[in-house]
Formats: sequence, structure tokens, C-alpha cells
Amino acid sequence: MIRLLDTNAVVYLQKGLLAEVLPPGEYAISVITEMELLSYRGLIDEQKIWLEEFISNLQVYDIDKDIKQCAIELRRDYQMRLPDAIIAATAISRKALLLTNDADFSQVPALHYQQLLLNP
Repeated sequence: MIRLLDTNAVVYLQKGLLAEVLPPGEYAISVITEMELLSYRGLIDEQKIWLEEFISNLQVYDIDKDIKQCAIELRRDYQMRLPDAIIAATAISRKALLLTNDADFSQVPALHYQQLLLNP
């Protein structure tokens, strides 16, 4: 099963804050996650280089018709923020496991997600 990394998962991974190592497997991100990561105002050159290299080794899912329709429904039915709705819709439409630290995703029954543990 593909694991889709939420934006916060990549940030915590980069900062070394995850309590557990990510298991081997196939990983991907939504184009929304890519945009959120690379557009962060406080990003320094070292972080940008790390992110660009990390992202280059992942599948990046663009928004297609299925993702768009699912995101519309999630936003309407669960009042999700648009970026979160797109990320959740990407995981649902690609039958991926979403790795996140955002408990708000728990309200979506069709979404398979795993809460990430952080170092204390």
C-alpha cells in the first residue's frame, strides 16, 4: 500500500521529531503538500535543498478529476480546509494510507490514516 505523507509528516521527518522511523515502502505526497512545503516563508537554503531532494524521490500526485470531486465532497460534508480536503481526497482516490499528525482527519470514515507519534 502506498503511504501518502501529510505536510506535517514531512516537516517532522525533516526536523527529526518522529518517534519512530518510517517503515520501508512506497511513499507519495499530494501536490498540495509539495506547494505548502516549498512555499514556507521561513525556509532556509539547507531546508529547501533537503526538501527538493526528498520530494524528487517521491511520487507527487496532481489534482485530477477524481481528487477534485472527492475534495469537494469532503469540504462540503466535513467543513475541512481546502488543502486538507485535497490531501485526504488524494489518499482516498489513490487507496493510500495517509501518515499525519492531524487528528482532524479522523472524522472521515473513508480515509485510511495513521497518526504519527512525536518525540517527547
